[in-house]
Amino acid sequence: MPRQARLDIPGLVHHVMARGIEGRDIFRDDEDRQRFLQRLADEVCKPDGPRLYAWALMSNHFHLLLRPGEGRLSPTMRRLMTGHAVSYNLRCKRKGHLFQNRYKSIIVEEESYFLELVRYIHLNPVRAGMVRNLEELDAYPHTGHAVLMGRQQYAVQDVAEVLARFSHRTATARAGYRSFVSAGFDQGRREELRGGGLIRSSGGCQALTSRYPDERELSDERILGSGDFVGSVLGDGKWRHKGETVTVDRILHDVAAQTGISVEQLLGASRSRSVTTARQQFFRRAVAEAGATLTMLGRLTGRSHVAVKLALESGRGVGDA
Repeated sequence: MPRQARLDIPGLVHHVMARGIEGRDIFRDDEDRQRFLQRLADEVCKPDGPRLYAWALMSNHFHLLLRPGEGRLSPTMRRLMTGHAVSYNLRCKRKGHLFQNRYKSIIVEEESYFLELVRYIHLNPVRAGMVRNLEELDAYPHTGHAVLMGRQQYAVQDVAEVLARFSHRTATARAGYRSFVSAGFDQGRREELRGGGLIRSSGGCQALTSRYPDERELSDERILGSGDFVGSVLGDGKWRHKGETVTVDRILHDVAAQTGISVEQLLGASRSRSVTTARQQFFRRAVAEAGATLTMLGRLTGRSHVAVKLALESGRGVGDA
């Protein structure tokens, strides 16, 4: 069965994973890890680079929690993985592929799974038996947990956005985050967080399809979230990369090129007249040409579906309702 195209959508959170070919190591020592982290930092710092919330570097695989900015995620990952493979092969005097196939990317329903995935990713060394307790994890240098705890510096990691979900006071936020991680310390492998969340949490494909029709929800292995979220991302089946099909992403970049307003501004919180007018144009075209839903557009721009609806009906730009 041919594999599905990745969903590479700016503005939405992606859980990214890649594994060494045949399960082999991709990091031999701390120098390999530091080189990888520097390449990742270089990508995050690009004008169209993603925002980085969580990461874990294991011996034979890595996890990243990213939100792509203006640019697509695929060029970022291609540069990161190719650069690391070349460097690793030169150091180890080896040839050939380092990674097993392409990277895996899962779009995440942020409201339900953002913090769950931050915790899940940072607990990887615990599940692997490399870290025995929370005190060791606080200082462990190969995940972003120590950065969130203030024990390690990695300037490109977006610490503020993660901690703000616990408190606006740093010390209180860190205590809340640490307590949250502690509560999940013994959860082990959570298959529902590894992609196709609806299918996995329903007991597998057979259990999901055995439901009565009115109990079934839309699902997609590339998306971790509820049926409503899957529908909003796919735009009722029209948000796909198939030939010349009109996509929301294409419309977004078209509007940016035509108006001179950047993709980041269109997806952001600016209330300026020029930006809100261009954003309204994007909303109208996305609905008319790509079949986008109000919920999808709201999630993409960090707004409620009501705010998007009001913009379409009133002819005004959109604030942060």
